[in-house]
Amino acid sequence: MRVHVVSDVHGNADALARAGDGADALVVLGDLLDFVDYQEHDKGILGMLFGPEKVSAFARLRREGTRDETIAFSRSLWASLDDPGAAVEEAIREQYAKLFGAMSAPTYATPGNVDSPHLWKSFAGDGVTMVDGDVVEIGGLRFGFIGGVTLPEGATLRRTNPVWRPYLRLRDEFDEAVGKLTDVEVLCSHMPPAFPELTYDVIARRHEMGSSALAGLIAAQQPRWSLFGHVHQPLSARLRAGRTECRNVGHFKVTERPYILRW
Repeated sequence: MRVHVVSDVHGNADALARAGDGADALVVLGDLLDFVDYQEHDKGILGMLFGPEKVSAFARLRREGTRDETIAFSRSLWASLDDPGAAVEEAIREQYAKLFGAMSAPTYATPGNVDSPHLWKSFAGDGVTMVDGDVVEIGGLRFGFIGGVTLPEGATLRRTNPVWRPYLRLRDEFDEAVGKLTDVEVLCSHMPPAFPELTYDVIARRHEMGSSALAGLIAAQQPRWSLFGHVHQPLSARLRAGRTECRNVGHFKVTERPYILRW
């Protein structure tokens, strides 16, 4: 059995169309959308709506400015549109049409934080299985899927947003969903388990969110693999936790190479 695994596609539909070549199945671990393209500022949803100069300024503030400066600039951008929510949804739907159309069958997909999972059913074809908080059998192995990213400690989840809300989950809700994944042999998530080597991004120079519940599942159930993405430039792409091979499958938008499982 050969399964190809990708994460952090961020709009790269051309590479996604090739990701399943030679595989019995394709697994997609989320972040399909290209919301802010930090490499090519004319692309992504922000680039399409506001142009490369505005995105360049936003990227600079994210690197060098304060949080308040970044928020103020972002709000000024959205205020320049008559209906920012409608504009963003139209751009999201345009990307999803291309991305889901590029998936080869059979595909098993779970959403990342840069996704709008409530829209997925409108685009997923017969060969695409959406899985989040479920266990499915692929090639005789039990694959457990959990999507999204937990909210940072102390943050508040806003249920309504006039523009767009990323797929951020309350920690208790996420942990409860992880607890329902039983007898898992391959653990598939967007965010990594909470091991410091796996959560630290060497370019951003900070720890991204990791899940202690995922680390707990690994300790208790010892699946053969734990596969995830989210951290684009990790300090370590792999870690051995007991019998479990923990693996960041890579920033697919850039590498254009799937991680390959064989058994």
